[in-house]
Amino acid sequence: MTTIEYYYSAHSAFAYLGSRRLYEICGQHSITLVHKPINLSPVVEAQGSLPFRDRTQAHVDYFFGREIERWAEYRDVPVIKYRPTYHDADYSLASGMIAALGSSGPDLDAFAHAILEAHWRDDADLSDQATLIAIAQHCGLDGSALAEQGTGPEAQAKVASNSEDARGLSVFGSPTYVVDGDPFYGQDRLELIERAVQRPFGATCWVNPPVN
Repeated sequence: MTTIEYYYSAHSAFAYLGSRRLYEICGQHSITLVHKPINLSPVVEAQGSLPFRDRTQAHVDYFFGREIERWAEYRDVPVIKYRPTYHDADYSLASGMIAALGSSGPDLDAFAHAILEAHWRDDADLSDQATLIAIAQHCGLDGSALAEQGTGPEAQAKVASNSEDARGLSVFGSPTYVVDGDPFYGQDRLELIERAVQRPFGATCWVNPPVN
């Protein structure tokens, strides 16, 4: 069975925009989706990407504004019309709760999507334990137990390990999907991923000059 490794942050706009379509592709082609929640900033900054605060206004308005609007309309996904109020809050508990549910399965799929949706549709604070417990309860899970597990060393170590794996793969953004070792960055690559799981792309032979 084909496996997709799914590297994303619990507060990622583009992971949210592609979430439902990703699940559809996995269901249609009997793919096992392996969730890999990560600590995003250290991962992308390790590849030389600028933190949000250091990017230009034009870059922010386009990639974290207009692109979100267009893809939300294209994929028929509801989003708020501004950067979430608590987007810079600590989302380690949300990541840990996702990790505590395991690596794959319908409960994990539903909960991960609900976390992303709450943040980008409802402006939820993903650092607030009561909010996360309520999201879990709405998904039919034991929210209090999951929150306790999410703060535990096993779940947090799993997120840290995922983040190290992402750095090793030179992941520079969320979401990144890895199909048989071949990474695809961005939910706008989901159509390419669907092609890859049916008929893999040829091996890369591209050579670039060194980047200074």
